[in-house]
Amino acid sequence: MGRAFEYRKATKLKRWGNMARVFTKLGKQITIAVKEGGSDPDLNPRLRMLVQQSKKENMPKDNVDRAIKRATEKDAADYKEIIYEGYGPFGIAILVETATDNNMRTVANVRSYFNKYGGSLGTSGSLQFLFDHKCVFKITPKEGMDMEELELELIDYGVDEIEYDEEENVILLYGDFQSNSAIQKYLESNGYEIHSAEFEWIPNDYKEVSDEQRATLEKLLEKFEEDEDVQNVFHNMK
Repeated sequence: MGRAFEYRKATKLKRWGNMARVFTKLGKQITIAVKEGGSDPDLNPRLRMLVQQSKKENMPKDNVDRAIKRATEKDAADYKEIIYEGYGPFGIAILVETATDNNMRTVANVRSYFNKYGGSLGTSGSLQFLFDHKCVFKITPKEGMDMEELELELIDYGVDEIEYDEEENVILLYGDFQSNSAIQKYLESNGYEIHSAEFEWIPNDYKEVSDEQRATLEKLLEKFEEDEDVQNVFHNMK
């Protein structure tokens, strides 16, 4: 217990650095969710979760409505969710999640970032075995709730780790990727306030690096983060 939480606190870089990036990321995810499951949040659990999350991130309702409308238009951009895998310098494994309407542009950019800093882009599926794919929920604690009882209850729905983040005053629930729908349904049915629901790639092991090596790797990770097609970046640097 604790590996997922420590990873989240220490080593995962995500594209939530400023408000503009938050809105861009959510807008793309909303558009993709609508194309996959329809524009009615009551019938589309992924869209329902993203709309709730957009409110908590103070994303204007007009932005949300535009993203939903854009997905239903005939000439709407057809975003594809693609994961690129490669090794950065010093043997650090990196997964880059993207949402793109131009795969040629995105793969060229991702490859150029790897190459610039002495890494290399790998083939699809070549590094995913080094990570566990998890769904991660942030929920508001209920007054007087018992964490152990909640954990025992949620085990039946696929949760395998639960942690309290005192700084944010939220409970983090980690479960297998395929348990996402069951966990969301339980939380909604039992009146829990969900702050966010995301998917994360959590490394099975970590690689030590020197301060000098870390500085180089962080420059590479920043290049990924700056790319508008990139949604999240995961790595196994300790």
